[in-house]
Amino acid sequence: MTTTDAAEKAEALARGAIEARLAACAQVSAPVTSVYRWANAIETSQEWQVLLKTTGHRYQELEEYLRGAHDYDTPEIIATPVVHGGADYLAWIQEETR
Repeated sequence: MTTTDAAEKAEALARGAIEARLAACAQVSAPVTSVYRWANAIETSQEWQVLLKTTGHRYQELEEYLRGAHDYDTPEIIATPVVHGGADYLAWIQEETR
């Protein structure tokens, strides 16, 4: 998962990951309000979340892509392991990220 400050940027990150087969699916969520500390100040901003679905073996490449394509100095890049999931869906993710 990552976030960015514009819908167009979120879609571009999502599309680039799919085109490179680094993720099987990417979902861009409507704006969320983020509150965080940055440069010793508390900031509030609107961001768009991008949830990218990939496999463990493609994670490092996906992270490298996000770091290179993102315009934030410190982009949010968080991986959450899948503990359980539909076998057909997980097989599809595997197939799409080869």
